[in-house]
Amino acid sequence: MDGVTKVLVVDDDPVIVRLLRVNFEMEGYDVATAADGEEGLSAVRTNRPDIVVSDVMMPKLDGLGFAVALKSDPALARIPIILLSAKAQNADIDAGLDIADDYVTKPFDPLELLDRVAALL
Repeated sequence: MDGVTKVLVVDDDPVIVRLLRVNFEMEGYDVATAADGEEGLSAVRTNRPDIVVSDVMMPKLDGLGFAVALKSDPALARIPIILLSAKAQNADIDAGLDIADDYVTKPFDPLELLDRVAALL
């Protein structure tokens, strides 16, 4: 390993992907992206990220399904996942935290997200 922390961003919104990529790269992270949960699973297997930041509402495979698949695979289960979502009801947050390591609601502060990523690494 080259010592650079790898982040996988899984989101179908190109604006969010760009925002996250720029912020993570400015902090020295190596960033890979995927547009939905299916692409995310493939990217996790290929890139072996140190942490994943995933949207919840996406086509094909949503963020919750993606997180369940990731946590169900013994080879990938230890990779921390932060879910990022506009769903801010307590039930949504609780459901996300049952699966993922953290849950951040949109709109979000990129600096706070960076802090949360650092806390899980």
